[in-house]
Amino acid sequence: MTPTQRCDGETAMAGYGQHKEDVIRRLRRIEGQVRGVQRMVDEDVYCIDVLTQVSAINAALQSCAVALLDEHLSCCVTEAIAQGGDQAKVKVSEASSAIARLIRT
Repeated sequence: MTPTQRCDGETAMAGYGQHKEDVIRRLRRIEGQVRGVQRMVDEDVYCIDVLTQVSAINAALQSCAVALLDEHLSCCVTEAIAQGGDQAKVKVSEASSAIARLIRT
């Protein structure tokens, strides 16, 4: 894995690095679904049919988020806990905050 610069200035590793292509493939599929919904609206498709597709997009995004969280827990958090110290507490706190954001949506 290669380090990346986070928005808070800290350097972090991407835990999904080994599965990056899978994540990108999922996101491209979701992007295609969103474009499809745009076409549906442009073509005045029945509201419930559009809402059904929006629901499918939400489920796909949620699934992608859970997969990313799983990678973070199994890689970043696990490594930090093995090293111990304050970094372990930080990683667990980050994961907890991410989980809280996911369940609020």
